[in-house]
Amino acid sequence: MSNFKILIVDDERLSRRRIRRLLSLEADCEVVGECANGNEALAALRETPPDILYLDVQMPELDGFEVLAALQEIRPLIIFTSGYDDYALRAFEVHAFDYLLKPFDGRRFLESLKRAKARVEQGRSGNSDNHRLFELFENLAKPRKSPARIAVKNNGRVVFIRLDEIDWFEASDNYVCLHCGRETHVVRETMNELEARLDPGQFLRVHRSAIVNLDRIRELQPWFRGDYRVILRDGTELTLTKNHREKLESRLLLGSSAR
Repeated sequence: MSNFKILIVDDERLSRRRIRRLLSLEADCEVVGECANGNEALAALRETPPDILYLDVQMPELDGFEVLAALQEIRPLIIFTSGYDDYALRAFEVHAFDYLLKPFDGRRFLESLKRAKARVEQGRSGNSDNHRLFELFENLAKPRKSPARIAVKNNGRVVFIRLDEIDWFEASDNYVCLHCGRETHVVRETMNELEARLDPGQFLRVHRSAIVNLDRIRELQPWFRGDYRVILRDGTELTLTKNHREKLESRLLLGSSAR
């Protein structure tokens, strides 16, 4: 008898086949069903509740998040699968166990599965906190003023960078560089899109191609034609253009004597 019941939900047949093939390498895993859309998934989940659910994000009828919101008392361990990293942060905000970014390799999949099985065993012994996933779904409907972290794709994995770790952002065409101390990360997003998601009380645009963490500013120096030099704690020098100066001064509560 298999120890772990697993349900695969993905609207792509080839993706379902690949997951099933990888699961066949584990003798203690039993695939109890495959579903191609959200409604099929709900029916299968209610008929045979699995221990582990591989759940695609983008699907017809109901997406992965809508499926989870409708589960109520059915609480499998959730592993999201998606070809896009856009949903990774949201997935972890609802305490998904893992997020596999397609195309994932066999090693990455099996490492995740090993950890998932260990977590299921903990749950059987009463040590699991997976129920918290469902307690947080009400928060999905509430608008967030700004994200607490930014998801960065790195070598097939998704790395999360806390906003308070970021010194400043630098625009580079349709990408943005995140400067975090000695580390630099790149996200595929425009500066305008990023600025709209950030808390203006913490981050402020000082130039067409730069957004700075206000807590990192050490010094402002008058420059040419009404511009300023912004000196960060690590010595980085940025330009504060005249059209952004008033906003920065109001955030930092500067008086006219600082001009």
